[in-house]
Amino acid sequence: MRILSTVSAAALALALATAGSSSVSNLDHTYYFAWDNVLGTSLDLKVVAPSSRQAQKAETAVLNEIARESKILSSWDQQSEFSRWFRTQGQPVHVSEELFQVLGMYDQWRARTNGALDPSAEAVIEVWKAAAKANHMPAEAELSAAVAKTGTAQWTLDATTHTATHVGNAPLVLASFTKSYIIDRAADAALRTGVHGILVNIGGDMAIRGTLAEPVEIADPRAAQENADPIARILVHNLAVATSGDYRRGVEIAGNHYSHIVDPRTGMPADNIISSTVVAPNPADAGALATAFSILTPEESAKLAASMPGVSYLLVKKDGSQVRSSNWQGLEKAAPPVQMAAVTKPVSARLNMAAAPAAGPAWDPSMELSIDFEIAAPRGMAKRPFVAAWVEDSDHFQVKTIALWYHEDRYLTEMKAWYRSDRVRAMAEGKEIVRTISGATRGPGKYSLKWDGKDNDGKPVKAGKYTVYLEVDREHGTYQLVKQEMDFSGTPKQVQFPANTEVAASSFDYHKLAGK
Repeated sequence: MRILSTVSAAALALALATAGSSSVSNLDHTYYFAWDNVLGTSLDLKVVAPSSRQAQKAETAVLNEIARESKILSSWDQQSEFSRWFRTQGQPVHVSEELFQVLGMYDQWRARTNGALDPSAEAVIEVWKAAAKANHMPAEAELSAAVAKTGTAQWTLDATTHTATHVGNAPLVLASFTKSYIIDRAADAALRTGVHGILVNIGGDMAIRGTLAEPVEIADPRAAQENADPIARILVHNLAVATSGDYRRGVEIAGNHYSHIVDPRTGMPADNIISSTVVAPNPADAGALATAFSILTPEESAKLAASMPGVSYLLVKKDGSQVRSSNWQGLEKAAPPVQMAAVTKPVSARLNMAAAPAAGPAWDPSMELSIDFEIAAPRGMAKRPFVAAWVEDSDHFQVKTIALWYHEDRYLTEMKAWYRSDRVRAMAEGKEIVRTISGATRGPGKYSLKWDGKDNDGKPVKAGKYTVYLEVDREHGTYQLVKQEMDFSGTPKQVQFPANTEVAASSFDYHKLAGK
């Protein structure tokens, strides 16, 4: 989906030239597709193709491949091939090429990371989940027993007979790099349809192939809203990106947060690295390293990365300091500059303002507005609806468009309330505006936005009353509009809205920034 106020078409063309990739044909166009409830998170596709029909073929190929791989590798689908194999014990079972490959890759990564990456870590995770439910720290004996389970082999593989034998007794979850493995195969499936470029982004992990050179923003683990300023911006071409972090998932015990990423060797949640982003030629390698680097020390991560050609990384420690690989800087230098779109009031309005400047204090910089919402999830994969969020002043002028997610310019008319302003519409139409973010995996359909009180020109607005809007429109579906007048004069206020057909939950929260 397009997200307003980011990179322009000119910047993207510059990016392609900078990356040294073959230029996109003059007959090619870029098409966007967005889905929710895909592998437990969201899916964003960008396809470079001569026609929408060809782009849609690539979209179908991606969705079909994801569904096929999930039926093989899912740890949550009780009827998947993996789940059925897991229920066997001590007997060689002939398995698919995909399952055999993934089990073999886990063996390799367990050895490479000295046991830091292990699918039987689920035994430790279950102990922490139970402790969180009881709201007390896990007993040392429980953790020790779980660690003992993870320290033993869980399967054996026979390449001659192509069989896998389940021999362990620990719970197993194929996470870590399995999502990235599926992304890899989905991207290949898209290219086989004949399109020229593809970006497959599932929950912040992605593969970028073909003619496409994509500016990718790395999410700030301490400000995980969709429109928060990133900590880095890189250009990616024929590479994969994966990010792992503890800031969107985990458990709470006695008011303290503990990461969902655990060290199976100690039984303790990883707490030194709060975000790890890896760029690598192979998506599965990027996914595995991102998880491993969340557990290993920076020194161990550097040594492991050095043993693998073409790997770059950015780590964020819990104190906020960052560790970059020596080759990361090249990715940042290649990224084109951000070109922000801006909207101003008509000349007549500006003249009136100049003649009679608005009185009163400016927005309190210690305050912030959060817009949190969850798209209602139908069963299975579903196209993400169009979403717009914006703020209007007392004159009904849109002082800030916080987010605008849509597919193509011709669909902008579907956003009835947002579209009514010709001034704002002119800002969006005809621009190839994209924002690709790599961050820790979030839940399906759950989004968060923020507003810092600055208008579309980046200037603080005056304190006072404004109206906040959230508009959701599903293609060939229903239309919902949530709006609320709020006084942004320094007094915190939170408004919760009832669920509707498209939005399962939503809230506007005007609050003081942490540490202010």
